[in-house]
Amino acid sequence: MKKVYPDAHAALAGVISDGMTIMAGGFGLCGIPDLLIEAIRDSGAKNLTIVSNNAGIDGVGLGVLLETRQVKKMISSYVGENKTFAQQYLAGELEIEFNPQGTLAERIRAGGAGIPAFYTKTGYGTLIAEGKETREFDGEMYVMERGLFADLAVVHAWKGDTEGNLVYRKTARNFNPMMATAARVTVAQVEHLVQPGEIDPDHIITPGIFVSRIVHAPNAAKRIEQRTVRKAA
Repeated sequence: MKKVYPDAHAALAGVISDGMTIMAGGFGLCGIPDLLIEAIRDSGAKNLTIVSNNAGIDGVGLGVLLETRQVKKMISSYVGENKTFAQQYLAGELEIEFNPQGTLAERIRAGGAGIPAFYTKTGYGTLIAEGKETREFDGEMYVMERGLFADLAVVHAWKGDTEGNLVYRKTARNFNPMMATAARVTVAQVEHLVQPGEIDPDHIITPGIFVSRIVHAPNAAKRIEQRTVRKAA
């Protein structure tokens, strides 16, 4: 089966529909699958539930889906850089399910591993635990969290081969690998696309069995979320 598609729109053709749950990889603006996110926007799909560590910023990343009001619900850890998100949430137009960052990561990992639920101490006794099952283990109280599994995962990789084996680089490794395992269909945008055998097997992070479709993204934007420099002398 050929996994490589000519562009992001072709890679998502026949996959996107209203009401889907979509995982979007990345950390801040690092390692976000921006071409695939823009293709989701262009599809016009609405009432989407998006699982992502953050919501991008205005006009970048998931921010483009918020601007077109295609997102019904966000399952996230941090959304503080997006004014559009704040406006829609405060107006009651957007639902948010907040998670501690480690809990969100583990919920995704658990979903990919076929684990329906797990217990964590994080969040016990806080608003995070409201309405959730709690249990005592060895004298400590824990909160039960459900694993997450999506209809679609869109991820960004630094290098990949045409069989779908992926390698991530530095901070872009956050969330992308676990999301790639936790969806019915995973589509990857890859900066450096190579032939099978050109990646050392010991360097592969996501095996190709998890990846359904690939699009080559050789000119990926390297944006800086908050630029900090020294003041001029």
